[in-house]
Amino acid sequence: MNSSRLALAAALSALTLSGCAYNETLGRNQLVIVDDASLNRQADAAWAEALRTQPVSRDAALNTRVRRVGDRIVRAAGLGDSNWEYAVFVSDSPNAFVLPSHKIGVSTGLLALVRNDDQLATVIGHEVGHVVARHGAERASSNALGGLVQGVAGEYGQTAGGLAGVFTQYGFLLRYSRRDELEADRLGVDYLAAAGFKPSEAVALWRLMAAQRQTSVPEFASTHPSDASRIAALEQYIASRGWN
Repeated sequence: MNSSRLALAAALSALTLSGCAYNETLGRNQLVIVDDASLNRQADAAWAEALRTQPVSRDAALNTRVRRVGDRIVRAAGLGDSNWEYAVFVSDSPNAFVLPSHKIGVSTGLLALVRNDDQLATVIGHEVGHVVARHGAERASSNALGGLVQGVAGEYGQTAGGLAGVFTQYGFLLRYSRRDELEADRLGVDYLAAAGFKPSEAVALWRLMAAQRQTSVPEFASTHPSDASRIAALEQYIASRGWN
């Protein structure tokens, strides 16, 4: 190995060690080397771009509902001391997202799909769980360390459209691992219970989502858990907390 490679290896090793810290919420170590202020600036830019380029619903009832449920969840997650922004985006695709700069977006497709506020809170709680767990920062750090940022953007940028295209552009379309998804599920259920929603509706929601899927992707071919695995893990966790 030549001197330049040795220096690079040493620098990467030092960076990895300095960025590795124990996350008490998750009970494991995390590698986070990205700057939170930089992530928040990117998140703000992505949010502004989404509001500028994507159709936003002005339906007062829908917006009030999302804010009411979202506020309960962020308070339960210990994030209620910040001002949160909400938006309802007009899209048939059932989706929701939370940005680290305290922005929450929900699609009209999701609002049409969920059967009650408990199920809406399940989705928002899951997304807030990703923020609390710092999964986005963790994934961005791993990509940056491995020099994969451009590869990730290129993989999704050619096929993504609408909101997905906006967040690909700003680096927020990051696939979470199966571990991250299950961690966010557990945190989301914790927030459901703390906010006074029914944890059992988390299982009902994922069963509903499973029934809506037009195609089934084998778990080994996806970074996400299969619906069956996710539902089983949720049922086990809810039972372990005595919330049946």
